[in-house]
Amino acid sequence: MSHYLLPDIPSPCYVLDEKLLRRNLELMQYVQEKSGADIILALKGYSMWSAFPLIKQYLKGCTASSVWEAKLAAYEFGREVHAYAPAYKQGDIDELLPLVNHLSFNSVTQWQRYHEQVAEAGVSIGLRINPEHQEADTELYDPSAPGSRLGIRASELSQHDLTGVEGLHVHNLCECDSFALERTLEAVESRFGEQLKQVKWLNLGGGHLMTREGYDVEHLISQLKRLRETYDLQVILEPGSAVAWQTGPLVCEVVDIVDNNGPIALLDISATAHMPDVLEMPYRPAITDAGLPGEKAFSYRLGGNSCLAGDVIGEYSFDQALAVGDRLIFEDMMHYTMVKTTFFNGVQHPAIGILHEDGRFDCIREFSYEDFRSRLS
Repeated sequence: MSHYLLPDIPSPCYVLDEKLLRRNLELMQYVQEKSGADIILALKGYSMWSAFPLIKQYLKGCTASSVWEAKLAAYEFGREVHAYAPAYKQGDIDELLPLVNHLSFNSVTQWQRYHEQVAEAGVSIGLRINPEHQEADTELYDPSAPGSRLGIRASELSQHDLTGVEGLHVHNLCECDSFALERTLEAVESRFGEQLKQVKWLNLGGGHLMTREGYDVEHLISQLKRLRETYDLQVILEPGSAVAWQTGPLVCEVVDIVDNNGPIALLDISATAHMPDVLEMPYRPAITDAGLPGEKAFSYRLGGNSCLAGDVIGEYSFDQALAVGDRLIFEDMMHYTMVKTTFFNGVQHPAIGILHEDGRFDCIREFSYEDFRSRLS
């Protein structure tokens, strides 16, 4: 029996496998030691704060995309806090400055509006640049697509005196390899070479999927070292997916089986509420011991337990016929999953638990009607 099917794990439940998380963190520590770069946790991809005591043993801090994420980083992680958002209101700046060490602006107008206040607070100022170089496969996740609202293009930045700007921030990758980073750096150095000579740090954003099998970690290290030595820069990476990559599943249960042009298994989870990238990217998540349609003896469409007609996860096959009460294990559900969940339709929200390295399971959080009600007014 899979250790994710232990009797004390409820259904539905997100299960963090502590051993697998440490494996990823140890690889990141190796990258930091060999390259001299700093790696921080992108909360937009993974913000399970009950895991912060382990993560902060390895990573330098967090990056936040909002005031609330910055508070989570400052109060629960307690190391460096870097912030970037497409736009800040005055109230955002007022709340962020006591919390953050670095703050990056998305536009020249935002920088000009707030730079004096930020500098007076002793916070290091950065500007997000757009290298106009595309690597992301999915348009929804491509910050360098034509017409992007994210980052300042070289043609605009070259018109301004960057006095007071200490860093540049570039992010155009999404679950990419080190060769995508190399091509990105070529674009950045070509378009922003003069600015790189003027600043103290370069934040390379996220999308560096260094914990995926087959990723060329040594090539990544060589690129980071070259960058540091060429421009005398502090180099920062802020992955989210790579930290939590393949560190635990979403466990669920079959509630009913109906037939409409084939059998459909209804689950106690919802794609739209609990695995939104299944519909947004879209993609087909892996299920332990399941195959493609027709590959194994029994094929089913799997549907979520909400009223959305399109709340369908996909078609899978199994060695044995499914029955009500059977458990399924949706793999790799830690990154960009919990952070995007909703209480849509009032469907029971999955619990959150940790499977510790000694085999002990802790259910950290279960959700109730009161949690659902508190989201409304």
